[in-house]
Amino acid sequence: MITLFFQASLMIFALVTLLWLWSVFIKNVSIVDIFWGFGFVVVNTLYVFMSGELNARKILILTLVSIWGLRLAVYLAFRNIGKGEDFRYQEFRKNYGPKHYWWFSFFQTFLLQGALILIVSLPLLGISSSTSNGTLNVLDYIGILVWLIGFTFEAGGDFQLSRFKSNFKNKGKVLKTGFWKYTRHPNYFGDSAVWWSYALFCIASGSYWQIIGSIIMTLLIIHISGVSLLEKSLKESKSMYKDYIIKTSSFFPWFSKNK
Repeated sequence: MITLFFQASLMIFALVTLLWLWSVFIKNVSIVDIFWGFGFVVVNTLYVFMSGELNARKILILTLVSIWGLRLAVYLAFRNIGKGEDFRYQEFRKNYGPKHYWWFSFFQTFLLQGALILIVSLPLLGISSSTSNGTLNVLDYIGILVWLIGFTFEAGGDFQLSRFKSNFKNKGKVLKTGFWKYTRHPNYFGDSAVWWSYALFCIASGSYWQIIGSIIMTLLIIHISGVSLLEKSLKESKSMYKDYIIKTSSFFPWFSKNK
C-alpha cells in the first residue's frame, strides 16, 4: 500500500508541476479546476493496474471512477475554457501581485490540489490494495445504488444549471426547478454521495480507515470550497436567493417548503 501511494504521489507531483508551468505561460490558474476530476482517474488507474491481478471490484471501481472523473473534467473544460481566469484566482493574483503569484500559486493551489487528490482518494487505494478476492457482496451493490443516485444528482444538476445560464433571460434569476427544487446544491450533494459509495466499496473490500478520504471530501464540499463559499456569494449577488434559502433544503434533497 505504501509503495502504491508513493508511486501515485510522484505521478501527481509531476502532473501538477507541468500543469503549473502551463498556467504560468498562459497566465491562468483556472486550468487546475479541470484537472481535479481527471487527477482521480489517473490515481485510481495506477492503483488498479499496479496492485496485482484484476477482480470484479477493481474493474467496477475503475469504471465508476473513470466515468465520474472524466465527466467532471469535460464539463469544467467546456464551462471554463475561453472564459478567462476564475474570480478566486484573480483575487489572489491581485493580492499577492503578479511578480509573486506566479510562483506562490504552485504551493497555494497546484501542490495543495495534488495533496488533496492523494488524501481524498484513500478509499480507492484501500480497494485496490485489499487482500480480498474482489467478489462483490451486498455492500458493493448498495454502493452501486448510492453511486447512481449521486452521479444522477451531480451530472443532472450541472446540466440543468448550464442550460439555465445559457439563456440570457435568466441572468440574475435563481434556478428552482428540476433537481434544484429539492436541494440548493444538487451537484455538491451528488459529488458527496459518489464519494460515500467509494467508502462503501472500500469497507466491502475489508479496508476501513481509508474512508477518511470520503469524510474529508464531504467536509471540503460543505464547509470549505463548495456550499459555504457559494452560498455567501449568491446571497450577495442575487436578491431572490434569500427566498430560495427559506423554501429549499441546503444540501440533502427534500421537498420544498410552500411558504
